[in-house]
Amino acid sequence: MKIATLFYPILAIALCQQAALAFEPSPKIKVTTILKTEKSWDGQPLVYPSGQAEITGMFIDIAPGAETGWHLHPVPSFGMLMEGELEVQLEDGRVKKIQAGESLAEVVNVRHNGRNTGQVPVRILVFYAGAVGQPLTVPKP
Repeated sequence: MKIATLFYPILAIALCQQAALAFEPSPKIKVTTILKTEKSWDGQPLVYPSGQAEITGMFIDIAPGAETGWHLHPVPSFGMLMEGELEVQLEDGRVKKIQAGESLAEVVNVRHNGRNTGQVPVRILVFYAGAVGQPLTVPKP
């Protein structure tokens, strides 16, 4: 009985330890962090909305020369530009230029406009950390 009392907790710890290390870099697993931040690209702290959490992932495609129109996101989001060149302008005039392969934490509750400045379509992979029933994007009235 004493052996079982000691053995099972040790086994549980060992199994959990292996699971925790499952994504550590090794010759067979490559781990690349593409973004780790507590702030959006304009320097503001990220805050999760209240309510039942809802994660939404989507691709957004923008034709050459096209714009998103002025809008804001009331929830935190993370994006990675898969293809093309994108210029994002804030209402205060600040501009962020993004190239394929770059990622960023989007601005929250700040109006902005995205414009494809390249010759090929832009493709953005975006994940929103919202709440059930909350809009992801709000167009400028």
